[in-house]
This record gives sequence, C-alpha cells and structure tokens, in this order.
Amino acid sequence: MARVKLWGGALLALCVVGTVKAEISQAEFEVLKKEISEIKKENASLKDKMTPLSSTVRKALESKYGPGSAVTTKQGKLNISGLIQVWYYSIQNDNEALFEDNDVNDINDTGERIDNDSFRIRRAEIKFSMDFSQYIKAEVMIDPSREAGTFPNFPTNNGTSKRGTNSNGGIVTGDAGGPIGNRLLQDAFIHYTGHIPHHDFKIGQFKPPLGEEGIRSSSALDFAERSMIGQLGDARDLGISIHGEWWEADGKGNGRFQYWINAFNAPGNFHTSAGQFQNRSDDNDEKDIGYRVLVRPLWKNECWGSLELGMSSQWGVHRESAGDNVIDNPVNGLNRNRNWAIRHYAWASYAPQGPVRGLWLKGEWAYMKDRHVQSTVIDLLANDIDGNGTQDNGNPFSTQGWYVALGYKIMDSRFTDDVPRWAKGFEVAARYETFQNVQVADLNTRTATDVFATKVYTAGINYYIKNHNAKIQLNYNIVDDPSGQDNAGNRNFQKEVRNDNFVVNFQVAF
Repeated sequence: MARVKLWGGALLALCVVGTVKAEISQAEFEVLKKEISEIKKENASLKDKMTPLSSTVRKALESKYGPGSAVTTKQGKLNISGLIQVWYYSIQNDNEALFEDNDVNDINDTGERIDNDSFRIRRAEIKFSMDFSQYIKAEVMIDPSREAGTFPNFPTNNGTSKRGTNSNGGIVTGDAGGPIGNRLLQDAFIHYTGHIPHHDFKIGQFKPPLGEEGIRSSSALDFAERSMIGQLGDARDLGISIHGEWWEADGKGNGRFQYWINAFNAPGNFHTSAGQFQNRSDDNDEKDIGYRVLVRPLWKNECWGSLELGMSSQWGVHRESAGDNVIDNPVNGLNRNRNWAIRHYAWASYAPQGPVRGLWLKGEWAYMKDRHVQSTVIDLLANDIDGNGTQDNGNPFSTQGWYVALGYKIMDSRFTDDVPRWAKGFEVAARYETFQNVQVADLNTRTATDVFATKVYTAGINYYIKNHNAKIQLNYNIVDDPSGQDNAGNRNFQKEVRNDNFVVNFQVAF
C-alpha cells in the first residue's frame, strides 16, 4: 500500500512539475527524483523474478488433464475424439425363418441363431484428427467393435439383404449374422483446403458422399440404428472427393449450396454379396464416378425454419470377366461377369419454426442396380447348374426402398421454458421404411432375380443427457416380412416370421 501511494505521489509530482517546482526547494525535488529511480529498479527486479514463474504456470496448464487440454505432438495439432454405444436388444423368438419349406423343397431355414437377446458393443470409435497447417488435415478412425461378425442386423434381423440358405442347409455368404471382412480401420484420409476458393479435397478411405442418413455421424442418429437404405450408405471405400460450397459458405461444410464429385474403387457390388468395399484392393481397373448435391432454400430462418433437398448418384463398371457357365467352365481370375452398375439417393428434411418448432420431418429414397456373386442367392426349385439350390450366374437386377420419419424434440420446442429441467431432454420419434431386401432366384428363369420388400415401423424415445453426446435411445421395431408369390406351391414362404424387436442404445461421445 505504501508503495502504491508513493507511485501515485511520484506520478503526480511529474505531471505538475512545472508548477510544483516553484513551491518546493531544489533539495526536496532531488530527493523525490531519487525515490522514483529506486522504485523503478525494484519494479524491474520483481518483473525478472515473475517471468520464470509465469512460464512454469503456463507449462503446467498446457499439460493438465481435462476438456480442451493440449495434446503434445511432434508436429501440428492433434485432436482425439470418440464414440461408445452399448446396446441391449430383445428379439421375438422364431425357430423357423423366411425360407422354411419342409414340404416341397426340403429347405431347412432357421432364425434361431439370429433371434437371441443380447448385450452388444455397437460402436467403439476412436478418432485421431491432425491439423498440420491451416490447409492440410489428416484423420484416422478405428472401431474395434466392427470386427464382431455374429450379431444380427436391425431394424430387422434378416438384414439389408436376405438371400437364404441352400438346399443342404448351409449358410449362404452374406446372410444376416454371417462373417465379414476386417473392418477395424474405418477412416484414413488426407483433407486439403485453402488454395482454391470455396473448394476442398479429400483422398483416402472414407464414406462416399451418398445420401443423407448413411454419411451422417453415428452419434447424431435419430434412431438407435439407421434405416435399411441408410445402412447401405454407411460404408467406406477408397477414393477421392472434391467438395464445393457456396451461398453463406463458412469453409466448414455449412453452405446453403454444396456439391461433391467423386471417384472410388467400388470392389464387389451394391447388393453387398461380394463383401465390403473398405480395406481391400479393387477387383478391376475401372473406377466408379459419382456426385452429390444439396440445396437449402430455407436455413435457420426465424419464421420458416430449415429445409434441405438433395440427391446423389454413383456408377461404373464392376468386375472383370467370366463366361456364361461360371460353374462348369470357369474363367481364370475373378470369374465374375462385367456389368454396368448404378445407384441413386434422394432426400429431403424440414424443421419448421414458429408455434411448431421442435418438430422435424425427414425422408429418403434409394435405388441400386448390380449383379450378385454366383451361389449367393437361393434357388427354391434348384434349377441351377450344379443343383445345390443357389443361383449360379444371375443377371443384374435392381432394388429400391425409402423411409419417412418425424420427431418432436422438447428442448427445441416452444415449451422448453415451461417444463421441468429433467423433461427438456425428451424427444419422441417415429419412422416407416420399406426396402426390397429379400432376393430369390426367379421360378422360371434361373438367371433372373425376384425381389420382395420388408416393411418396418419404428417407435422411438430419445433422452438427451448432454445434447447428442450423451443420450439414451429406446426403439421398438414392428417388422412386416414379405409374403412369397406362390407358383403351383413351389414358393412357400408366405408365413409371417415373428421378428419384432426392442433396442436400447446407451451412448457417450467425446
């Protein structure tokens, strides 16, 4: 306190020195100057002592644990994030499956291995994102839970493709719950931006920009699991993508008009019978080309809300070579017939404002045409070449599906200030979807494939503990399996399989 007073007096003396000097003696003035000089020296000494202390404090803060803490790296800035989803599910038990037929074709299909109630680690993602500079970013994401291959699919345990079992009861590759390839490595890409205005580039392994729900972050899903067509879009591939954004673009992918142009390996086929796209080499020299475009006529408008419309496509030549008879006269190499393949997605979403804010509506449609791998589709009449009850060399065929969903989120509604704090986290949601996931060899033409649609009605309750990062989701799925079109009693899968199910998802994202 004494030093503060002395400083104040000294400054005052200097400010009015012209007038004060006339009122004090020369001796007094010299004493005052000497005291000011001593205070300056003492202040400099204190500053030298504080500098190493502040440096030590700064280093301690940089090495602390907790949110926003720095990560020490050899170069650049590293961010680590992750997602954990733990499920419990219950499925109606049914010892007979869709293709069960003991009277005509002696097909022993069973749903017993895919209707057991269970806990499950659905996702265990760890993401490493490195910013090397303002222009270059690299990202790697792994998910050990994807290595599991015995869990059933949802929202129907028949999966996105139900192709059946052969006449000897063997499991056809790709049937629900069957083995899958290595999927530990999910994303591994380099992202470049900055030098071309409104554009950025990505190369490596990542999700091809296709559709809306499939490429959405798994932590931000409206239901415990994606729709059937959304799951087909939730698949990585190796390739390159160019992205452009305009109209209120912010460089972070929030522009109201955006487009993507892509090139990918696309090994296998769009019907998934040749396995996954990721973590494998291409199976020919061709590359698939694609695009995605979206427009937001309304976006965060205080009166009208947000409206997004979009569409995307991917096409190319799949496989290399094969003859008409891939069983008796195989061709060296892949022994797969080449064909033109294509798939389309289109979607719309709307979240209004005003009295109904908190409501949201979404819908999406998908179409795909490609060829199955030989011996992966059931032939109920065993008209195939080798007589084992599976289609030998089917022609390309198409499938399609769509969904509509709506929900109401309390924390975004007009009632958010009127309900108790614990009630703000509730959201109710409902979805109807249909997809031609059941595929069977035609009764008259063994190279043709007939498709049948499954319908699923989903009712859901979401409870947000901390936005989308921590939440609990409860879904009940009512499954309406297809009924076969009988031909003189030779396609007997008309019965309704009981595989309704209940799923609870516990989620934490960090």
